[in-house]
Amino acid sequence: MDARLQAMLDKHEITELLYTYARAADRHDNDVMRSLYHEDATDDHGAFFKGLAMAFIDQLPQIQAPMKILHHNITNINIKLDGDYAEGEVYVLAYHQVATETAPLDLLIGGRYLDKYARRNQQWKFAERAVLADWATIDQPSRVDLKHPMIEGSHIGSPGPQDPSYNFFNLFQWGQR
Repeated sequence: MDARLQAMLDKHEITELLYTYARAADRHDNDVMRSLYHEDATDDHGAFFKGLAMAFIDQLPQIQAPMKILHHNITNINIKLDGDYAEGEVYVLAYHQVATETAPLDLLIGGRYLDKYARRNQQWKFAERAVLADWATIDQPSRVDLKHPMIEGSHIGSPGPQDPSYNFFNLFQWGQR
């Protein structure tokens, strides 16, 4: 196969990995999240966690519990390939609405994922991931108003299988990679 075509296919598969990560994070779908990392992969989420990715995913239910809304937007994707190994610098805008003892707060982070990927058994997965913040804004109390008359009657997204997308699609098998 032409090397350029193989590079396009590899970059596409890694891009799908990135998008699936964002969806798994936003829907709190930790089974799918687990399927995105190699068993020996590491994850560095700064103060939240640094170590084996599977141990990080084991802690996600507690980390995500106060997060009422998560919304990750993958923007610039820069990938370099070398056979079955690749590196990526991936820009992300991540919104979090976090419940606190007083009032929910909004956290909007502009950051980057510094990734190392490995293709094993014909499948690209994360081998190493580090998360960094370039900027952040915090509003407390939260400025999000999902009950405002302007969006009355709208379908509202939510973490987990109660999200409207789980029942809408036939082709997507959410909960699976």
